[in-house]
Amino acid sequence: MKSHGRSTTKRTGGRRRTTHKKRKHELGNSPTETTVGDKKLKVVETRGGNTKVRAIKSDTATVATGDGETVSTTIENVTENDADPNYVRRNIITKGAIIETPEGNARVTSRPGQDGQVNAVLVE
Repeated sequence: MKSHGRSTTKRTGGRRRTTHKKRKHELGNSPTETTVGDKKLKVVETRGGNTKVRAIKSDTATVATGDGETVSTTIENVTENDADPNYVRRNIITKGAIIETPEGNARVTSRPGQDGQVNAVLVE
């Protein structure tokens, strides 16, 4: 796993040893991987006492149609996902994924694992 921050080698080529373990603010979280299914949300505490709402599962999407209106529709399945080809088979929704809805195919513009909702725009 790649660490962020200081390089582990010195400019002489020697090895730089770590001075301390990871601190609380340096820790990361595993990706949420929102799937298609009955709505399930999870509230996560973040730095500074703030909260994030993560969508574990979602079955509805707010789709923006071409004429400036938004419609709440059901998500049938994921048809394309540039993030990972495996995500299509596993029906995982991420930003940029193309989902199939009764309105037509739509591209996800929100980040469901970060803000707990699926917003999308119709794709011609």
